[in-house]
Amino acid sequence: MPTVLRRAKPQDAEQVAEILITARRAFMPFAPSAHTDPEVRQWSREVLLPTHEVTVATEAGQIVGVLACSRKGEHSWIDQLMLHPAAVGRGIGSQLLEHAIATMPLPVRLYTFQPHVRARKFYERHGFVAIEFTDGRSNEEGVPDVLYELNQAPYRSA
Repeated sequence: MPTVLRRAKPQDAEQVAEILITARRAFMPFAPSAHTDPEVRQWSREVLLPTHEVTVATEAGQIVGVLACSRKGEHSWIDQLMLHPAAVGRGIGSQLLEHAIATMPLPVRLYTFQPHVRARKFYERHGFVAIEFTDGRSNEEGVPDVLYELNQAPYRSA
């Protein structure tokens, strides 16, 4: 089944929130959400979609992945990159990440939790380098995180 990337629409807010909620529960049990499910849904609808560049990955019309990007100062940011658990391991995360790298000015930064080893390996495979480790005091969950940066697009052979 082909995966299609497209810009998120306001009517996608509920499915986007559901991906964020489901992925967090599946992949980050060490960092429970600081917000209730209804708060995440409201934030998706009222903040995330209106203020970020949000791309969704769809299969058969269903959203299976979410990428939210922004620009702050001199840096592009990947603020969210989440997949439905059933969509992991099929290259969809790589498609979304490569889309971000191709469409945003470098450098690109992102945070991920230090205990999220799978995510850390994923970003490092795509050329991101850890530039700072924190104790978690600056995030809502209080979980140590790592700041990654990509200064140049990875080489792709033709």
